Amino acid sequence: MLRILSSIQEIGDGRKGAILLISKAGQVFLAGRTTARRQQLLSCRLMHVRGCFRLQGKVALVTGGASGLGKATAREFLREGAAAVVIADVDARSGQEAAQELGPQADFVECDVTDEPQVAAAIDLAVARHGRLHVMHNSAGITGPLASPDVSALDLAAFDAVMAANVRGTLAGVKHAARAMAPEGSGSIICVSSVSGIMGGLGTHSYTISKFAVAGIVRSMAGELSRRGVRLNCISPFAIPTPMVLEQFAQIYGNGGAGTERLQAIVEGLGELVGAKCEEIDVAKAAVYLASDESKFVSGHNLVVDGGFTSYKQLNMPMPDRI
Repeated sequence: MLRILSSIQEIGDGRKGAILLISKAGQVFLAGRTTARRQQLLSCRLMHVRGCFRLQGKVALVTGGASGLGKATAREFLREGAAAVVIADVDARSGQEAAQELGPQADFVECDVTDEPQVAAAIDLAVARHGRLHVMHNSAGITGPLASPDVSALDLAAFDAVMAANVRGTLAGVKHAARAMAPEGSGSIICVSSVSGIMGGLGTHSYTISKFAVAGIVRSMAGELSRRGVRLNCISPFAIPTPMVLEQFAQIYGNGGAGTERLQAIVEGLGELVGAKCEEIDVAKAAVYLASDESKFVSGHNLVVDGGFTSYKQLNMPMPDRI
C-alpha cells in the first residue's frame, strides 16, 4: 500500500506538481512516468524530511517507557518510522496512557525488570505480536534513597534494590533480547547508564555504582554478541529535568520555596556547554542513532550526551592572583 508523503513542487528536471509516495518498506515512488534520475533526487529529498524513516519497519521494546526518557525515546522511535514500539513498565496506568498517547503502533506490557521472567515474557510478547525484535532499549531504573551516607552507614538493603532495578534489570533485558535476536543474526541492544557512571561524586553511592555497572555490562558482553551479529551499546546522559530528577531536587531543596520552574532551571544550569541544555530529545535521538542502521558498525560504545561535562574537571587550586 502506498500513501502520499508530500507534494513536490519541482523535481530537478523542472517537472511540476509531482506526488511523492512511499511504501511501508520505505521505497520511494513518483506518481506517473519517472526516471532513475528522478528517483535519485526524490531519495535525496526524502532524507531532509523530518522523520525520514531511519527505523523504518523495525520493532522496538522500551523498558521504563511509561515516562521520562523512556517515553521520549519510544515517541522518537515511532517518529522515525518504527513499525511497532512495545512499552514495558511496572506502572500499568502510566504505561497504558503512554501507549494510547503514542498511537496504534505502540503496545504496553506490564513489566517489573527486577523479575527476570517478566522481562523474558515482555520480549516474547513483542516477538509473538510483531514477528521479531530489532531494538531493545533498556531505560528502566531507579535512583534509590537520596541521601548518600557515610560508607560505614550504607544501607545494603537499599543498595540491593537499586542494583536489582538498574543492573540486574538491565542484564535481564540484554540476556533475553540477545536470545531473541541472535537466531536472526542482527539486532541492536541499548542500555542507559549516566554521567554518574563515568565519574564519582555526581550521585549517591548506590546509583553511581549501578551506572558504572551498566557500562560494564556493555563492555563485557559486546564482543560476544558481536560474533552473533547483535550490537550492544549504552548512552550516558547528563542530568535532565525529568519527573524523577525534579523529584530528587525537590527533596534536596525541601520546602525552601523552589517551584518546578526554579528546580528545572537549576538542573539545566548544571551543564558546561554554553548556549545549549540537555533535553529528553537529545538522549532519544542518540538512541535512534544506535538503533538505526547508521550505527551498523558501532558496538561496545558508551555514547556520552553531556555537553562535555565529564571531559573536564576544574582543579581545586588557587588562581595566581590569589597566592
